[in-house]
Amino acid sequence: MAKTARASVPQIEIGLACDAGSSNTGIHGLTDLFTYAGEFAGKRHGDPTRPSVRISHWRADDPVAEVRCTYDSCPGSPHALSLLVIPGNVRAPEQTDTDSPLVHWLRGRHAEGVVLAGVCGGVFILARTGLLAGRQATTHWSFNELFAQQFPDVLTETDHMVIDYGDVVTAGGVLAWADLGLRLTERFLGTAVMLETARYMLVDPPGREQRYYSEFDPRTKHGDEAILRVQNWLSTQRERPVSVVDMAQYADLEARTFLRRFIAATGMKPSEYQQRLRVTRAREMLEFSQASVEEISWNLGYRDVEGFRRVFRKVMGLTPSDYRRRFCPPALQQRL
Repeated sequence: MAKTARASVPQIEIGLACDAGSSNTGIHGLTDLFTYAGEFAGKRHGDPTRPSVRISHWRADDPVAEVRCTYDSCPGSPHALSLLVIPGNVRAPEQTDTDSPLVHWLRGRHAEGVVLAGVCGGVFILARTGLLAGRQATTHWSFNELFAQQFPDVLTETDHMVIDYGDVVTAGGVLAWADLGLRLTERFLGTAVMLETARYMLVDPPGREQRYYSEFDPRTKHGDEAILRVQNWLSTQRERPVSVVDMAQYADLEARTFLRRFIAATGMKPSEYQQRLRVTRAREMLEFSQASVEEISWNLGYRDVEGFRRVFRKVMGLTPSDYRRRFCPPALQQRL
């Protein structure tokens, strides 16, 4: 009987840490993903009846209430969490409470050796624990500026889909729970189980980047009217390079003063800013036109086509051809 009791204990317990703003899609999606992964792991261990993963939900809907377990796939035995995931959260980006019961509870579990992971808006809750200070973290690309303002001691990097420090993991994007779930499945249950889970769910294995999808969203609420005027002008000049001298003249500033103020306002050098604008235009042409990569390069003022390819891949993480295959409408692809 003792052997039977031990065999019924799951290998790992994965918890979802939620509050009133947590995304139901993320909660149920992660629950399903880890359930499938546990079933596949059980089959590989030779005992499909043995639960390889225990899944629990932990909630603190009331700002002053204690965190409580509201769902347990294997009730009856003491909890032994290995991992806690904070699903996407629609309210967290607008909240600033660092003393909530959920934040305190997460800090305590981390001190016990539990891995913490956050998705999209849930990364804001993870950041309020202080555990991301001095580290890189990602969240949804549209939250980039807001996250950087709230957590200046965290290195915000929203090009990436998942950033993994081992004890803390962050994922950006509303549906990045799938990328995160598969990454964590690989860590805790192995590559074979992760791939089997990905195939079953019809999800690409980990490897996507958020920058494949994000739009260039430059800073505009910086209060420098001269620089904003140049930014608006540059948005109409995306198909040709503009020199710093020309930009400074348009701003009616001395070149060195313009350069200093432009970097302070936008966080980017003028050349980097222009590069992002031109790559954005290249994306539009790759998605909606039948122009070749060479023609797009020339139309954007890049006489060196290989140089254009390098710039595009540096910014987007994909070559122009790979980007077109991934995002061009099927009807248009048939005509290319």
